[in-house]
Amino acid sequence: MKTADPATSHLRGSRRLAEYGFDGVTLLILPAALFVLLLFIYPFLYGLVHSFIPKSGAWYANYAKFFSDPYMYGTILLTLQLALPVTLVNVALSVPIAMRVRLMRHQRVLTTILVVPITLGTVLVAEGMLNYLGPQGWFNRVLMTIGLIDHPVRLVHNYTGVFLSLVITGFPFTFLLALSMISGIDPALEHAAATLGARARQRFQQVILPLILPGLAVTFCLSFVDAFSVFPSAVILGAPAGETRVLSIAASQAAFEQYDYSFASAIAMIMAVVQFGIVAIILTARSLFYKGPAGAGKG
Repeated sequence: MKTADPATSHLRGSRRLAEYGFDGVTLLILPAALFVLLLFIYPFLYGLVHSFIPKSGAWYANYAKFFSDPYMYGTILLTLQLALPVTLVNVALSVPIAMRVRLMRHQRVLTTILVVPITLGTVLVAEGMLNYLGPQGWFNRVLMTIGLIDHPVRLVHNYTGVFLSLVITGFPFTFLLALSMISGIDPALEHAAATLGARARQRFQQVILPLILPGLAVTFCLSFVDAFSVFPSAVILGAPAGETRVLSIAASQAAFEQYDYSFASAIAMIMAVVQFGIVAIILTARSLFYKGPAGAGKG
């Protein structure tokens, strides 16, 4: 009686797993998938279910409470008025700066300087802005000393302070993405356009922009999600009861001041729906208006 060779049996088993899509590469993804499941998917599903279990009333009572109170549902507009302009500014600034930085000799040094705010964190940046831009900060003291102003300029504890904080902390992220996309473009394409008489603006509009546009759409989505979920800056540099009362503050107050975790979960779900809605609009617009080589070939 012949015994099966262990190596042959292992090879057959590997082939069977490969037939079902389970190969070595797939198995390497399992830890990351488990991480996403435990830290993202499960909390989201738990919050979704919990939002339909209000303290009192019907299953939809939390959502009815939110959309029946102008002070509550107005936070959606306040959050959008903050997140969308910040995202547009960061994306608009990152592209020309990345175009310039990629041509400089000391690109690594400049890139390191531009991404320093990421290492500081949101809270530290906010505290620094309070000391620098506050009523008794260096900025106002210098302007008052040289006689340009008589009274301190109000740059914190309002919309302006939160806006500047989000630009400072969000720009490095969009800049790195834009720099990686632009640096990945073959320089021969620009050289060919230049030999055909295209100026710098024409080369950007007709060569570079079409190539980075799909990536810019994704960058816009990521930057928007980051700005939309603002919390520390809105509390430290903004007016939590007024013009910067964003959705995250409303959720925090419901959870830790009113101890209504079900209502807080409903607000979090509303945040998710708004974020997914904006992201879906941007990605749909990208697929409709961008026609790459694959799309051109289908015509």
